[in-house]
Amino acid sequence: MKRNPLIPFAFIAVIGIVLMLVIGVWGGNTARERANGGSSTSQSQAQTPDKIFQQNCSSCHGDQLQGGIGPNLQKIGSKLSKDQILTQIKNGGGAMPANVIQGKDAEAVATWLSKKK
Repeated sequence: MKRNPLIPFAFIAVIGIVLMLVIGVWGGNTARERANGGSSTSQSQAQTPDKIFQQNCSSCHGDQLQGGIGPNLQKIGSKLSKDQILTQIKNGGGAMPANVIQGKDAEAVATWLSKKK
């Protein structure tokens, strides 16, 4: 008796379709979580101030705070207080737009920068 050669191909096709459905559902849930800012806590709340800075500020102030388009921030804590830094983040000034970082993230970054002396 000969085996039907289509059975292995059909089996592989069914496994492929099931895998595509599982991966599609998983990817959809991941995209939904990202759109909602994470599952139970927002992504930015779980991040450290230096990570928040890297994501939002380093393109102008440099990845080592060395400056670039924006001023050098390596010793900003010896020039400005935490409140002054927070005001600058909130209001912007010069080429810096206002509210690049907001809320608790802005406060965390201001505290972090104020310690750079």
